Amino acid sequence: MNKKIFFSIAFIALISIFGFKTFTPKKEVKENLVWHTDVKKAMEIAKKEDKPMFLFFTGSDWCGWCMRLQSEVFKTTEFESWAKEKVVLVELDFPRRSSQTEEIKTQNMQLQQVLGVQGYPTVWFVKSEQKDGAISLQRLGSTGYVAGGPKVWIEGANQILTKYVSDKKPSTATKPKAVKSKK
Repeated sequence: MNKKIFFSIAFIALISIFGFKTFTPKKEVKENLVWHTDVKKAMEIAKKEDKPMFLFFTGSDWCGWCMRLQSEVFKTTEFESWAKEKVVLVELDFPRRSSQTEEIKTQNMQLQQVLGVQGYPTVWFVKSEQKDGAISLQRLGSTGYVAGGPKVWIEGANQILTKYVSDKKPSTATKPKAVKSKK
């Protein structure tokens, strides 16, 4: 009986000394980004905002590297600021435990085949075009998990985005000439 009481007190003492950090839930960064799942809707937004699409192929509920990419990069303030300015985010998920509509499953499988995605996580940057009802994706480049956090990942993404050509026509307005000050 005394051994049970001793071990109970010792256990409580250990938890109170070391356990708070272990058992305190990790604070999630509040995500203010919009991740689209409907590619056609995302295409409309990308065209309107003149941005490339960011196609994130993931296994959200089973892929360890996908979860790691999200926690180390996608759920950071650096990535959030970058993404809002540069891309239209699309999540193409291949879950094992979560359910999806047949339409989303079909869409995701077709894009996986078109872009030749063979592993997760994979991020494709594409420029979308729609001509005569047919969808065309211009491939800018792809990446996946990159060690080093958001700064390193964003640097690689920016290299890919240099291939993006805007649909906006250059302004025909003449630029004002610089006036030199007289001294």
